[in-house]
Amino acid sequence: MTDALKRLSEEGVAIWLDDLSRQRITSGNLAELIDQQHVVGVTTNPSIFQKAISGGDGYEQQVADLAARKVTVEEAIRMITTADVRDAADILRPVFDATGGQDGRVSIEVDPRLAHNARATVAEAKQLAWLVDRPNTLIKIPATKAGLPAITEVVGLGISVNVTLIFSLERYREVMDAYLAGLEKAKERGLDLSLIRSVASFFVSRVDTEIDKRLDSLGTAEAKALRGKAAVANARLAYQAFEEIFSSDRWSALESAGANKQRPLWASTGVKDPAYKPTLYVDDLVAPNTVNTMPEATLQATEEKGEITGNTVAGTYEQARADLDAVERLGISYDDVVQLLEDEGVEKFEASWNDLLKSTEAELERLAPSEG
Repeated sequence: MTDALKRLSEEGVAIWLDDLSRQRITSGNLAELIDQQHVVGVTTNPSIFQKAISGGDGYEQQVADLAARKVTVEEAIRMITTADVRDAADILRPVFDATGGQDGRVSIEVDPRLAHNARATVAEAKQLAWLVDRPNTLIKIPATKAGLPAITEVVGLGISVNVTLIFSLERYREVMDAYLAGLEKAKERGLDLSLIRSVASFFVSRVDTEIDKRLDSLGTAEAKALRGKAAVANARLAYQAFEEIFSSDRWSALESAGANKQRPLWASTGVKDPAYKPTLYVDDLVAPNTVNTMPEATLQATEEKGEITGNTVAGTYEQARADLDAVERLGISYDDVVQLLEDEGVEKFEASWNDLLKSTEAELERLAPSEG
């Protein structure tokens, strides 16, 4: 075993686990990962909950109780998922206290069916923050066009936010702008800015999956040479944008009022192509003030095979830009790819949510007490 995870943490990368289930909580596994593998946060999404609840242990008694109360399936899902997030937040509370609120965070997502409805997203975010009722929660809001004003409004209310499904550099800049606007609103309202935290979840592996597919269809030597380069290049240029925005005069005014930087979070860091090293999206995206949220397989791969050699983002921006430009010159439209990935991301989470609705409804019916 290397101690790559420790070295990663020392380089300023917060290691979060991209998974949660009741089994992980009750078995002591989550506490063990925090204690032994430098895990300092947890992210969830509709797909993770769908998998946990439909195939997991530990939910039957709560579902039976909910069935006895004849709650709606939507309410049942919210009761189940917020219970898991609350328990995970309690397990992570010592990390939250030790890091002054920076880490020890658990994320929970608004209903993905609201992705294009700003007002409903704000209402749902407020409801989730109230339901979980833990200071170390992050409410996940997708970075759709409708999501941007919702981010500003929710941050302006003093609620900490994880902005999810960011694929494009332009959208990422809009997300940072929305966060700063939210902090400015919170400041106007007299809220304590030091209590507001945010991460911006910039998706990585899916960019390679889509661009590699298009490169493969071209089939030229030049196209093949660019496989596996676009995702890391895109993320590195996102970090360049982060450095720029969070050294601006606008940011300085907020920072002097107690505000915290919105850290880039590398999401979708499990490698999809077996030809690539399993730690590609960890080793090549080491930079201070970042989060890497990993599926457990990527966490284990990093522990065993990670090559953490210091900052691997600084000094790479020129090459990153050249790699994306080379892809564009082959006729692969960056704008087309990132828009497709955002649309697909929302659709996938909606599909998982609908599957979760169906499987939970079936469980409620199965466990409903017989009348009489």
